[in-house]
Amino acid sequence: MAAGGFCKLPNGSVVVALNLPSPDSGSGSIRFLVLARNRARALTRLRNLGLRAVYLRGNAAPPTPDEITAVLHHPDGLIWRTAPDNATQDLTQELWRPIKALLRSPTAQV
Repeated sequence: MAAGGFCKLPNGSVVVALNLPSPDSGSGSIRFLVLARNRARALTRLRNLGLRAVYLRGNAAPPTPDEITAVLHHPDGLIWRTAPDNATQDLTQELWRPIKALLRSPTAQV
């Protein structure tokens, strides 16, 4: 089950955070951050990229202040990185990546 949440910003926009299963393997997950005008638009942005079964139910895993800062400073407003498997895993060294890095096909990197 995907965990996720959102945070409404003072200017009225929202940052939505979702943990989704990794497309490469059966184990692990990816944390997506999306900046949009509202929650529905954030989910539509992910669905338009091919993540069709994306839903936000509840606010169990809202974005942290560091995550909000990261997505606000990215020009696309849509970033990702691997999600921790447990609470003790430290991801401070892993960088946020643009969505283009995830969608790029392996054959195009030749």
